[in-house]
Amino acid sequence: MTDRAVEDLVVGVLGGTGPQGRGLAVRLAAVGQRILLGSRDADRASEVATQVAARATEASGGAEVSVRGGSNVDVAGAADLVIVAVPFAGHAATLAELATPLAGKIVVDCVVPMGFDELGAYVLDVEEGSVAQQAAALLPDSHVVGAFHHLSAVLLEDLSRPTLDGDVMVVGDDRPSMDTVQALAGRLPGMRGIYSGRLRNARQVEALTVNLVSVNRRYKVHAGIRVTDV
Repeated sequence: MTDRAVEDLVVGVLGGTGPQGRGLAVRLAAVGQRILLGSRDADRASEVATQVAARATEASGGAEVSVRGGSNVDVAGAADLVIVAVPFAGHAATLAELATPLAGKIVVDCVVPMGFDELGAYVLDVEEGSVAQQAAALLPDSHVVGAFHHLSAVLLEDLSRPTLDGDVMVVGDDRPSMDTVQALAGRLPGMRGIYSGRLRNARQVEALTVNLVSVNRRYKVHAGIRVTDV
């Protein structure tokens, strides 16, 4: 845990070379957040970090940005707060190796248990109830928060759109950690972090992403979530 201002935190992104992790990284770097990109392949992470830094610099009007790449283990140890954006198939195996470097830290899980068949997208069962609860079971000494599930990777990476339109639903059991994640979400232009319940409610939040995929396919859009009257 940390009591530092959110803008002073070094944010690590595990799975930072994939679309969702890369999109979150470039948007956060563009507003001045220091970013560490993690991957199983450290060289690949460094290569993508260079690309993300260049794009974030352009989006910020030439302001100095800080984006570096490394292995998932190194990023987990060096970051103050870590976002997990790995594929669901590798989620458990990735986190099982990182319990020690992630101890005491805020871990933000945005992974969705989603499969596809001839009928479209559907939710995969997770033994622990949700992916975020799986993370909490694997990281007993971390403060696990679920967030960033409903952000389109396409829109995150589309820097021709300076402002995003939507809210980030945030679930967790540690209120100070959730406050930090809500503040981090609020750094994304046009976004808010909205408290959405305890970690046991992560299943519904994760599953809602599947509905958004169906919306996107039908209407050829990149839908998000907006919470009204808050």
